[in-house]
Amino acid sequence: MRVHFISIGGSVMHQLAIALHKKGYQVTGTDDEIFEPARSNLEKEGLLPKQIGWQPSLITSEIDAIILGMHAKSDNPELLKAQQLGLTIYSFPEYIFHESRDKKRVVVGGSHGKTTTTAMIMHVLKQLNRDFDYLVGARLEGFSQSVNITNAPVIICEGDEYPASALERKPKFHFLFPHVAILTGIAWDHINVFPTFPFYLEQFVIFINKIESGGVLIYNASDPVLKELVEANLRADIRYLPYGVPEHTIQDGKTKVTIESITGQLKVFGNHNLMNLNAAFLACRELGVSVTDFIQAIASFTGAAKRLELLASNQSTNVYRDFAHAPSKVKATIEAVKQQYPDRQLIAVLELHTYSSLNEEFMKQYNGALDKADQAIVFYSKHALELKRMPDLPAEKVIEGFQKEGLLVMNSKEVLYEWLQKQTYNQTNLVLMSSGNYDGLDMLTFANQITHN
Repeated sequence: MRVHFISIGGSVMHQLAIALHKKGYQVTGTDDEIFEPARSNLEKEGLLPKQIGWQPSLITSEIDAIILGMHAKSDNPELLKAQQLGLTIYSFPEYIFHESRDKKRVVVGGSHGKTTTTAMIMHVLKQLNRDFDYLVGARLEGFSQSVNITNAPVIICEGDEYPASALERKPKFHFLFPHVAILTGIAWDHINVFPTFPFYLEQFVIFINKIESGGVLIYNASDPVLKELVEANLRADIRYLPYGVPEHTIQDGKTKVTIESITGQLKVFGNHNLMNLNAAFLACRELGVSVTDFIQAIASFTGAAKRLELLASNQSTNVYRDFAHAPSKVKATIEAVKQQYPDRQLIAVLELHTYSSLNEEFMKQYNGALDKADQAIVFYSKHALELKRMPDLPAEKVIEGFQKEGLLVMNSKEVLYEWLQKQTYNQTNLVLMSSGNYDGLDMLTFANQITHN
């Protein structure tokens, strides 16, 4: 197989390129910019393009498949050449399906919890020495890649609801056709992609209808929006497995979970993680994993990178980093930490960084999201607004939206850092929530500083 990647430098695109190279395919690719770690990863495998920029001369009739990344535009010169030659062109998810047509496909969808649930399934299967392929949207402990394509009989996929490519604007998870589907919950976000809530909901209805006949839908029945959507779109040819928070106990900051009378201690915590775990168990059971093996394997799961990740700690202080930015994710993260450590002060710092979260009209969606925090800061840099070419976001609109008493709004990283340094962290948990980097603040060094003093 000869495969060419247009926009090979993407975070998952370059991972797929490496996976196919390791499978024995002849792989080439181009991009107009390639950043780390993609650059080093590609160079290590001998796949780094010899020159940066689009090279239509590389597109010949001998290529079996063109894989088109989201970064490439519809007028890309290589894409135009491929279309002129009549080559087969795939978006990333279309090609994943092409490679996994004969595999049992597990697809995890939903507005939140996708990465963690996918990671939990992968972790358990790896612990049990099962042979499987995968596609996941984060770096995971114990996995050198985020995409792996071999001749394994099973593939575990994180199912993204965002557009597949410049040519194919339909959501990625519409192309994966699962035998085992999971929906973790629905919360409207990314209003630049999904301008209305009904339009967003429709994408999940379509996903349900893409499940292979004879398959199963595992869904979070504690989410009223999702429960209503599923019950309004029932299919006679698939099974339904609802789930919620499993039986558990919390003592001295440790969580134990019980499923079907089997109990085990966990390294992760919070109702959202417990629900993700329950979904992962139901999926693993569909793959022939026993409850005893599952509980034993999941006990060593420490979480996906930046998903309630423990940055630093001592006997009286924990500092967590979390990718949370959507309102439902922020609320779930805050409530999880407060539930786990009810007697500790909770300081929450949320950076608004995405298009939706920096939109004045979206602020009301955050109402109540930070309520469980004892002290709360919302930070966003003017630089981020400028980069996204968005109008200024007045602090009073943020305060009005969050409705959190005593909320502090900051735009300067120096002011934020000075405030953080003045706090007392004894019997305190600090939660840093962002999909950005606080305008360049070194939060890891700060976390180590306050926990080692």
